[in-house]
Amino acid sequence: MQAEQFFALPDSLAQFRAHFGADQSVWSWLPRIKAALANLEGNTAHLALPPGVSIEGRVWIDPSVKLPAMATLIGPAWIGPNTEIRPGAYVRGNVIVGDGCILGNSCEFKNCLLLDDVQVPHFSYVGDSILGNRAHLAAGVVLSNLRLDQQPITLRLPGGMAETGLRKFGAILGADAEIGCNAVLQPGTLIGQRGLVMPTLAFGGYLPEAHLAKERGTITMIPRRD
Repeated sequence: MQAEQFFALPDSLAQFRAHFGADQSVWSWLPRIKAALANLEGNTAHLALPPGVSIEGRVWIDPSVKLPAMATLIGPAWIGPNTEIRPGAYVRGNVIVGDGCILGNSCEFKNCLLLDDVQVPHFSYVGDSILGNRAHLAAGVVLSNLRLDQQPITLRLPGGMAETGLRKFGAILGADAEIGCNAVLQPGTLIGQRGLVMPTLAFGGYLPEAHLAKERGTITMIPRRD
């Protein structure tokens, strides 16, 4: 499945466009995050940071970013304009964040790409994942990124099985996807554009565009609103 089926890289991240091709398999973007940040130069030495914000390594923060009283940011990381970082956020390397995002309180981010207007407001884990424009994780959502047997992630797609070659792979969320409170997405989950997962559900696999995942694995189509 190609990346363009899930989202479009926004203009705020244009400097990284050479690393993220729209016609590439969407999961192939994950190992490219590290490469995209390979030549990053940090700018935090020139910013007035709250005393409780800890910076390690190469971190670039747009001057418009709203910083909390306390947070830990470990590079390489690039935090785009108009983003809000809330108390206790933990950025743990190889993280790219677009325009207008929320990195919420007590949330952890590791090897992930957040496009524009992504909201992760409360108590979530986002590892080895990509969140499309305007995707939203409700409180307590976990994007699990490692199988219990620690074997490479295999995807079951409509066209058959796909080997990703990735040992760590959380979730891919298409534009406008919504994950309900305390849901857990299993390693290698793909959520199509406007896909919805109900609260407290443990969901894995592929959710097509504009579908709702409910209890007991039931999937229904969401009517389009004009």
